[in-house]
Amino acid sequence: MTKPILYFAYWCPDTAPFIAELNRLGIDYEPCDITENGANFKPFLRLRDRHSAFNNAKENGYIGIPALVIGDETVILDLAELDTIFG
Repeated sequence: MTKPILYFAYWCPDTAPFIAELNRLGIDYEPCDITENGANFKPFLRLRDRHSAFNNAKENGYIGIPALVIGDETVILDLAELDTIFG
């Protein structure tokens, strides 16, 4: 099984608490800073454009990060959901 991918930006105020919770729960993940380069941004943008988990973020003008992607289908966008799934 591959590691979950965490799409994030360090300047996003939600990133630090999200990463702290991942660490607290012992979740091993592949970090992907979407602001680092186009190679990181493009897959996130494709995911955001097609996955329904981002509908609320898009409707409210949010980027949708941090986003933990597990496999091909599961996208976790908030701390409460992290705790529900892994806690």
